[in-house]
Amino acid sequence: MALVRWEPSRELEAFQTDMNRLFDSFFRSGTDSTVRKWAPPTDLTEDGKDLVLRIDLPGMSDEDVTVEVDGSVLTVSGERKDHRETKEGSVFRLERSFGKFSRSFTLPEGTEPDSIKGGLENGVLELRIPKPAEKQPKRVVIGSQSGTKPAIEASSTET
Repeated sequence: MALVRWEPSRELEAFQTDMNRLFDSFFRSGTDSTVRKWAPPTDLTEDGKDLVLRIDLPGMSDEDVTVEVDGSVLTVSGERKDHRETKEGSVFRLERSFGKFSRSFTLPEGTEPDSIKGGLENGVLELRIPKPAEKQPKRVVIGSQSGTKPAIEASSTET
C-alpha cells in the first residue's frame, strides 16, 4: 500500500473547479449558452446624510435601467444587449457579460422613496438615499424626578 501525501492546495483547486462548473451551469439559461444572467458590481457606502449606491453598468443608458421601490425594497433591473456582429472567423476570448440583471436592496426603516435621487453617468449608476432620522429614545420621568410625590415609595421592614 502506497502512502499519498495530502496537499491542501490540490483539494482547494478541485473545489474551485467544481464551484466554477456549478456557477457556469447556474448562470446559463436554457440551452442557449450565449444568454446569461449577470450581476453588475455594486458598492454601497455612507456619505454624510446619504447612503450612496453605485452600480457599474458600462454601455447602458437611462432607458436600459429601471429603479423601483416597493415597500422597503429598492430594485435596480435592466438588460445589457450583446452588440457583437456575427462574422466568419475565430473568437479567442469572450468575457463581457450580457443579458438581464436584477439587484435588490433592503432600505432602512423610515426611508422616504420620493427622496431618492440618482443618475447614470459614464457607465455608473449612482443613487443617493437620504438616511432616515434616527429615533431618539424617549425618557420617562418617574417618581421625585418630576417634582411630584413619587408614585412608588420604598419601604423597609426590620425584623
